[in-house]
Amino acid sequence: MKLLSTIAALACLSGQALGRALSHEIGSYAISKHPRGEAQDLLQNVVTWDNQSLYIHGERLMVFSGEIHPFRLPVQSLYLDLFQKVKALGFNTVSFYVDWALLEGNRGTYRGDGLFDLQPFFDAASQAGIYLLARPGPYINAEVSGGGFPGWLARVPGTLRSGDPEYMKTYELYLRNVARVISKNQITNGGPVILYQPENEYTPWENATSVDPDYMQNIMDSVRAAGVVIPFINNDQWPAGNAVPGSGVGAVDIYGFDAYPFGSGCENPSSWPSEALPTYYRERHKQQSPSTPLSIVEFQGGFFDAWGGSGYDGCGALFNDQFQNVFYKNNLAAGAAIMNLYMIYGGTNWGNLGHPGGYSSYDYGAAISETREIKREKYSALKLIGNFLKASPSYLDAVPGNASTRRYTQTTDLTVTPLIGQNANSSFFVVRHTDYTSNSSTNYTLKVPTSAGTLSVPQLGGSLTLNGRDSKIHVTDYDVGGTNVLYSTAEVLTWKKFHNYSVLIVYGGRGEHHEIAVSSKSATAVLLSDQQSSILTKSVNGQSIISWDASPSRFIVKVGNLLILLLDRNSAYNYWVPQLDVSPSQTDFTTKNAVENSIIVKAGYLVRTAYIQGDQLHLTADFNATTDIEVIGAPASAKSLYINGEKFSYNVDPNGFWSAKFEYSSPNISLPELSTLEWKYINSLPEVQPSYNDSAWVSANHNTTNNTVAPLRTPASLYSSDYGFHTGSLLYRGHFVANGLENLFTIQTQGGTAYGSSVWLNQTFIGSWVGSALSASQSSTFNLPSLEPGASYVLTIIVDSMGLDQEWRGPPRQLQNPRGILDYNLSGHAQDDISWKVTGNLGGEDYVDLARGPLNEGGLYVERQGWHQPKPPSEHWETSSPFTGLYQAGIGFYSTSFKLDLPSDYDIPLFFVFSDNSATAKPYRVQLYVNGYQFGKFMPHIGPQTEFPVPQGVLNHQGENWVALTLWAQDSAGANLAGLHLAHSTPVRTALGTIAASRQPAYKKRTGAY
Repeated sequence: MKLLSTIAALACLSGQALGRALSHEIGSYAISKHPRGEAQDLLQNVVTWDNQSLYIHGERLMVFSGEIHPFRLPVQSLYLDLFQKVKALGFNTVSFYVDWALLEGNRGTYRGDGLFDLQPFFDAASQAGIYLLARPGPYINAEVSGGGFPGWLARVPGTLRSGDPEYMKTYELYLRNVARVISKNQITNGGPVILYQPENEYTPWENATSVDPDYMQNIMDSVRAAGVVIPFINNDQWPAGNAVPGSGVGAVDIYGFDAYPFGSGCENPSSWPSEALPTYYRERHKQQSPSTPLSIVEFQGGFFDAWGGSGYDGCGALFNDQFQNVFYKNNLAAGAAIMNLYMIYGGTNWGNLGHPGGYSSYDYGAAISETREIKREKYSALKLIGNFLKASPSYLDAVPGNASTRRYTQTTDLTVTPLIGQNANSSFFVVRHTDYTSNSSTNYTLKVPTSAGTLSVPQLGGSLTLNGRDSKIHVTDYDVGGTNVLYSTAEVLTWKKFHNYSVLIVYGGRGEHHEIAVSSKSATAVLLSDQQSSILTKSVNGQSIISWDASPSRFIVKVGNLLILLLDRNSAYNYWVPQLDVSPSQTDFTTKNAVENSIIVKAGYLVRTAYIQGDQLHLTADFNATTDIEVIGAPASAKSLYINGEKFSYNVDPNGFWSAKFEYSSPNISLPELSTLEWKYINSLPEVQPSYNDSAWVSANHNTTNNTVAPLRTPASLYSSDYGFHTGSLLYRGHFVANGLENLFTIQTQGGTAYGSSVWLNQTFIGSWVGSALSASQSSTFNLPSLEPGASYVLTIIVDSMGLDQEWRGPPRQLQNPRGILDYNLSGHAQDDISWKVTGNLGGEDYVDLARGPLNEGGLYVERQGWHQPKPPSEHWETSSPFTGLYQAGIGFYSTSFKLDLPSDYDIPLFFVFSDNSATAKPYRVQLYVNGYQFGKFMPHIGPQTEFPVPQGVLNHQGENWVALTLWAQDSAGANLAGLHLAHSTPVRTALGTIAASRQPAYKKRTGAY
């Protein structure tokens, strides 16, 4: 259907003025159903689409999503917390990756149980009423080691991520198993998964190597064979037009792409780059994939910080509420109907799962912090956008027009993009600064087409204001439960139609002037608030017009049976729109019925759910302060109020709003002083003793390699991946017989950015490469003492591997960049005079700790023994503290325990805080283990991370905890910790309930440990 015929129909309803006003706004456009092929029709008809949006069971859905990686939060009972926080934003979907390396660390053995079982993630999503976009790879990138590829792939010949037969047969087991699990949980089987992404960012590499459509098709065929019937969506690295529907082999059902307009780096959070705002999305999408909705499968929600970086506070400040308002609304101006923010919760690179470019924290500057806390300004501003879209289904009926700097305002300082309704009257006008980086405030009037003709607003005088780095969505002919809001310059938060009245909530920046007009021939606007105000109301040509200045004071104006709440933006942050459920254990997915069956709650920190039981209205909510609570739209059947299961008394005002108060009291929190605990110590580098028996180590005897640094520079490969060691510390012992000519030893090692290494000759420390935030490899030459001819010696080298390189956009085979020793030379000797042994984590790919997975342990002596786990055999160890530390180069291991008894009805984020003594201390490296889980690497001379959050469920808030540290002194003077303490942020009185601990297997003597 052409737009002109639509306008003709609208003219009959709303007058010829609307038709004349809209006819040239967007030109000819038709919403046409996607030409689904017969093969797709045979699969399913639950998730469908046209060029405007997705449909779920025949109902249009704006997919507003946030990225969460279950593997970055190793406590499955906390998944529901995240999903409920996402649901409270007004979002309806979560996108997730699956890390192949964690599920098939040993080729041919798929382990999707325990901590790596995806079912609890799916179950929590269903309980919270959140749809899922599945993105299991095989490749995911995601700033994880190897981009999600298991380390054993480094030994596979040929090109990865291609149609190379040697590569394609590697992922069959993984893909078959993970796709079966997803299939079981797709929406057609009653689960939450609605979309499936095969591969990730599969876009031509930088060296112009093309993508392989046969490889893409093979993945999709394998997934279909495993039972997945939902649509395929892709994630082009940029809008390059790869695998678009109808393009042949390897084409997806719905085309999508990702975008990071600010790129990387958070060092200057107040500086916005010029020419970064993408204003071409709409036109390019119409050229590339006109039959599918505009889908941005990853859009910047922050960024990861690198070793030596500025820290995540800078990322949170850069990608703040202003960035969200300008860039996310710009996407909406283009008509985005599937938009996923990467990340909404970042989590932690625990257990060595991160890539070498980033440190332990993956906070990402996201709206939900690494500690699962709500970052108020950013989260709250995002909640305004999410709930607006949730309450505005007509957005998906509106078609973007051409952006203009003069058509809708009188100043070229502003750009306005119209989105014109087709089958509905509602239209949307997105206003931003033409120079989107501007910090200036600009006054303007708005000229917009409406059903009452083209109007210049404000009609009652004054002007509107757009503050710097802000954007607004003005609405016209906006339907509020049957009442037509002719226009509103204030932004809509939400609206609800209750049993005998409707409520509309609008907001503006503090001090901004706004105007709203309601089509009403009989009703006039009446101010219900008692406060004296400058609100002006007037009836003009069948319009009831309200004019006001936004302030911290709330004003309520009544027009007929519509109550309009006038707020400033900061006040709007306190409003929540939970769906009204019938079950305390299940929230409905976002549908028209669920949206209509909602209430409005004014509260504080978080409102999770609302449900009805008989005549009881129940709220579940979290509080970090004493909070006034207001319920708007309580059902007529409700006679009592319960908050977190406790009955509350309440008052009812003349508008029918319920009000109550939650009294918050801060709990008494007693945390152990770590410096006063008894620490047990044992040497973790017995390997430097000549008497150490390394017969159980692997002999380095491979004379060929598939790694990228080839041909070999050494007689046999010393690349750790060739021997099955892919994670954490790597150790080498090189045996030789002295001839008296040795005076220098040169070695080139590689471990990824920020890695380090140290060298001993027998017990004598020779030197270290302490590491750099920019260096992934290093060649060092060390002076040697005089050696006794004919005597046997051992060189011991330790290399700290920081993870495997990702196989991103080239050059290809980055995963196969080796870790370990690349080259060496001992003066007076040929290379083959030295025979090498190598080790890493106990068992290598046949790893021992199945509970914590294949990456959690490295190759340090204490790790191979399992002494980092709870209850090590430390009775006869030396009593010594990491605060005393080591007096010479080496690696010490320290273990202690303590009990916590924290109140169970509070969510209390805990973190270990190291003192940064990098200015005065010799270089050292620390690994932190909590109840056997590796939860961070602290390197003060590289930085920046000093705080290491550990979630409840790894830390036992009511019980015993074991903490262990490895202290690697890289200087002959030794090293010690300047300080380490356990801290907490604001306790939150929570409705979460019991948090089940993740498995924490205690130490057991390991067979074959060496």
